[in-house]
Amino acid sequence: MKSLIGVSLLASALFFFAPPLPEAPTGFDNKSNGLVDDATHAADQAKFEETEAISDGLGPLYNAQSCRECHQNPTSGGSSQVNVLRVGHRGADGIFQDPEIPIARGTEIIKGRSLVNDRAICPNGTLPSTEIQERVPDTEKIRTFRVSLNLLGDGFVEAVSDQTFVDLAREQCKKHHNKICGQVLYVPVVEAPGQTAVGRFGWKDQQASLLSFSADAYLNEMGITSRLQPDEITNLCNTVSEPNDKPGHEGFSDIDRFARFLRASEAPARDSQVAQTSKARLGAELFDKVGCDICHVQTLTTAAVGTKVNGGAFTVPPALGDKQFHPYGDFLLHNVGTGDGIVQSMTEHYGKNVYKTTWRNLSIPEFQNTANKIRTAPLWGLRLHSRLMHDGASVTLLDAILRHGGEAAHVTEKFEKLKPAEKEALLEFLRSL
Repeated sequence: MKSLIGVSLLASALFFFAPPLPEAPTGFDNKSNGLVDDATHAADQAKFEETEAISDGLGPLYNAQSCRECHQNPTSGGSSQVNVLRVGHRGADGIFQDPEIPIARGTEIIKGRSLVNDRAICPNGTLPSTEIQERVPDTEKIRTFRVSLNLLGDGFVEAVSDQTFVDLAREQCKKHHNKICGQVLYVPVVEAPGQTAVGRFGWKDQQASLLSFSADAYLNEMGITSRLQPDEITNLCNTVSEPNDKPGHEGFSDIDRFARFLRASEAPARDSQVAQTSKARLGAELFDKVGCDICHVQTLTTAAVGTKVNGGAFTVPPALGDKQFHPYGDFLLHNVGTGDGIVQSMTEHYGKNVYKTTWRNLSIPEFQNTANKIRTAPLWGLRLHSRLMHDGASVTLLDAILRHGGEAAHVTEKFEKLKPAEKEALLEFLRSL
């Protein structure tokens, strides 16, 4: 018996004093985090930065000609000031409805998506009379902009287990007596038909997988189809056969290269000089004291190497597994008083066949429940963002803080009660992120 007790105590002690997990690599040097060699990462980055032409399948409706166009500050994969337009309206039942946008002089209606593309490839020299430009009808009273997100370090976010987010939401809600409760949303993993996973990418957590995310953006932002999103937004002015992205080097198509580039990217690095100042260190303490850290969680850990994620479609590799990283975000959906009422379209993000598949753990009411919620903005790299919050409408850190209402209202009140020097210290801490 004494021997068993001793073993148990020793095991407990080893667990208690277990060394911290290795840190995820950080930086803006365009180096790989170890998932692939630097040469492969550079080649994937070149594909991410490639400007698409009409001959490559661009359009017919689109917002940008390359991934880098929207994700490029301070380097490829970062955020930018570029935003996109989303609209819709409430039906008679009060539930959000996607817009109906006429094109081609009203002969075709674009449905099943809240995104409005700002650009079109027609009319052009070949099709001078084809008018397909989208414009928002007066009937669509719900209107908002969404600023482009940072993608650097998202390979580590993808490697966090679903259960970690479930547990985080549960503890958050319990600890704060149901006043702050992040929503976990299970979303389809397009490359694993029938499987869902906890959403973590996009302002509405609409994607769980970086491959699904890449296919989504390729179609909806550049108008280029793929094996995961094979259907054009419109067949008018469509000049390239489907799908547009063909397997190339190593049998990888464009979306595979995009996903691998993001998975291999380093996490955003802090400003080490500012972070080491006494002012910023005090600000970090005040950040926790007023409760900002409840949603802007400092540290998350990735799943063990070999863990299956994305409905079994991706295995966590050594470069991403068993790591800790510091996003200052919980990647959960919250109502902080800035919600726009928009519910993400199933067909827009998961394809036109989404309703023909039975998806595990998929709940349409849960999607409807996200109307006035937004994913907590991770604060890593914050000092490099000139436009803040989901709509980019806040241009100073103070403005962004004071916009927080809803679940965050009492946290904002605590911030406002700080002394002027304390507020400035907290802002200095944010400038170090």
